[in-house]
Amino acid sequence: MKKASILLIFFILIVSCKQNKKEKGQIVSEKIEFTEIVKEDYELYKPNKEIKGVLILFGGYPESADDIKREFQILDIARENSIAVLLSNFNQKLWLKENEKHQLAKKLQDIVVENELPTENIFVGGFSSGGVVSLLISDFIIGMKQFYIDPKGVFIVDSPIDLIALYKSSEKNIERNFSKPSIQESTWLLENLGKNFGNPKDNIEKYEKNAVFTYRTNNISNLKKLKRTKIRLYTEPDTLWWKENRMADYEQMNAFYIKKLSESLAQKGFEGVEYIPTTDKGFRANGEI
Repeated sequence: MKKASILLIFFILIVSCKQNKKEKGQIVSEKIEFTEIVKEDYELYKPNKEIKGVLILFGGYPESADDIKREFQILDIARENSIAVLLSNFNQKLWLKENEKHQLAKKLQDIVVENELPTENIFVGGFSSGGVVSLLISDFIIGMKQFYIDPKGVFIVDSPIDLIALYKSSEKNIERNFSKPSIQESTWLLENLGKNFGNPKDNIEKYEKNAVFTYRTNNISNLKKLKRTKIRLYTEPDTLWWKENRMADYEQMNAFYIKKLSESLAQKGFEGVEYIPTTDKGFRANGEI
């Protein structure tokens, strides 16, 4: 999955949670010290003094906290702006079961409480499949009264939000037989989606129940609690790269469904949604596309 520049993404937190904005050109002379807390399932970097906000990040399908830290070098920016950053090791999820939502929400709240983090400016974001987790868990937290860590904003970066689209695209990729990585990923997706939900032409309700968005039926039932939450949808619709490397059409790309989701949310009265397509930002830390 191609990824966007973290500097652009982090702008959501800097802009949204600062109530007293600094004048342009103002220099912060005091160096803000961070405490680093490394646990089995997360890493936390928090200012030693005032904490103005909390940013919770979920990585892509195989990514751990270390991977997020390497690919998205935001800790210096967070330090300068007194932002605590929680890097989660929770990954390898394209959907969340109900018990997983309960467990993850409780875990996040426990981390906030144990580390005395503020709850009024929490932002959640994720890259690729981590964006799916971010949206689903944020909707769940806001909808459950026992949790008091409601996110103020959520963002995703090039996330596979439509499970039916993944299934149908995988069928096309295998039939096309063009790219070995694409065939391997598509075979895995068909096996796992089929095992859990069956074929979408026979079991569309199961896909709607678990997906962030189902374009075919315009279903956003797993996002309803986010109607008053700021949402940013980042994607890089690099159609040329996908055509050359995967022979994929625009309608097979995450970018297509992310744009359609933004349109659907706007039609349904979600006022805080921003769709942000990027250009030439989709590079890894080592320079690879």
